[in-house]
Amino acid sequence: RIGSSYEPDGITGVSHVLEHMMFKGTSKYPKGEFNRIIAENGGNDNAFTGRDYTAYFQTLEKSRLAVSMELESDRMRGILLDKDEFAKELNVVIEERRLRTEDKAESKVYEKFNEVAFPGHPYGRPVIGWMRDLEKLKVEDLHKWYQRYYSPANAVLVVVGDVEPSEVIDMAKKYYGPLKSTEVEAPEKHKVADQNATKRITVKAPANVPYVIIGFHVPAVVDKPENDWEPYALEVMSAILDGGSAARFSDQLVRGQQVATAVSTSYDPFARLAGYFLIDGNPARERNVEQLEKAVLEQLKMLQDNPVSETELRRVKAQIIASNVYERDSVFYQAMKLGLMETTLNDWRLSETHNERLQAVTAEQVKYVASKYFLPENMTVAVLDPQPIAGNESSAKTGSTAPGKEQKNAN
Repeated sequence: RIGSSYEPDGITGVSHVLEHMMFKGTSKYPKGEFNRIIAENGGNDNAFTGRDYTAYFQTLEKSRLAVSMELESDRMRGILLDKDEFAKELNVVIEERRLRTEDKAESKVYEKFNEVAFPGHPYGRPVIGWMRDLEKLKVEDLHKWYQRYYSPANAVLVVVGDVEPSEVIDMAKKYYGPLKSTEVEAPEKHKVADQNATKRITVKAPANVPYVIIGFHVPAVVDKPENDWEPYALEVMSAILDGGSAARFSDQLVRGQQVATAVSTSYDPFARLAGYFLIDGNPARERNVEQLEKAVLEQLKMLQDNPVSETELRRVKAQIIASNVYERDSVFYQAMKLGLMETTLNDWRLSETHNERLQAVTAEQVKYVASKYFLPENMTVAVLDPQPIAGNESSAKTGSTAPGKEQKNAN
């Protein structure tokens, strides 16, 4: 339970850099041995850092589970934070930030958008950290962070597959039980600052086409809104707008009005600190971001004024629920969802009731949340003003496709 939203100003990015260092060896297993042993046992492994947690995972044949348990328990308390290795890996992360954010106009807009939408809030900081903090990060900062948060008392172990639960528990006790656990204080509760007027920013950067982000503060499950169905209604609404080729944005803005080449939505009902509903897109050739924003807001107004038809609602629900069910074909995604719910909200059972809650959403509930949250005083807009790319004077007119959301999050 440690990610970028736990980090104070001055050492942003420390969680992500530490994730990199977790592969640099312990006194028992030197650098490179972790990956070699997993591969030798027919498995694969990786890790990623998010706002609310850092995840390490391996996929192996079930008889090799003890191999994973031993390796992970060894590095939970015993990694070697070598200064030379740290210096090398820090340079890797700095270059990663440069490639993913500094040199990608739309990622830069997304970062600035979060900073404006979440002033003084952990979600306003990038997962990879600010460049100014990375450049002065010290190995001692990582050591303190590691000692403070990397402990069995702050870890969630998820095992999914054809295993006997009692055997897994006994194995976990064997490998993690002897480890010394440090007391981890409860994380500080951060409230989002009240917003009472539309916020707008413009970012000038070399790019091929304009880009716009429109966002609204909305509740997540953790916020415990007065109506506990609101996060699920927002999730259904996200799919109504951007749930494939039959969704409203694709049908009406891309193919119909041809005002956009791409428009998408993003909403996470299971965030740890706050919910946010985001819409982003690129205007079509010969159109501009003002026209795209107007068209998007008109679509939101339609949701506020008219309940979704039962036919559309049934189609969208079936699509979301089918996607959730198909994810269960993968043991990896089963583990991810269980781990997410338990790590961020302390309740893995939410994954078991998720589809049931989505199925219960009504057309009136969708209309209600649209009317309650899609308001000018609750809106933040960030616009990319494309500048000519060096060596390509016609670049601002050539057209491109908006990057996938995964490109906006440093993992």
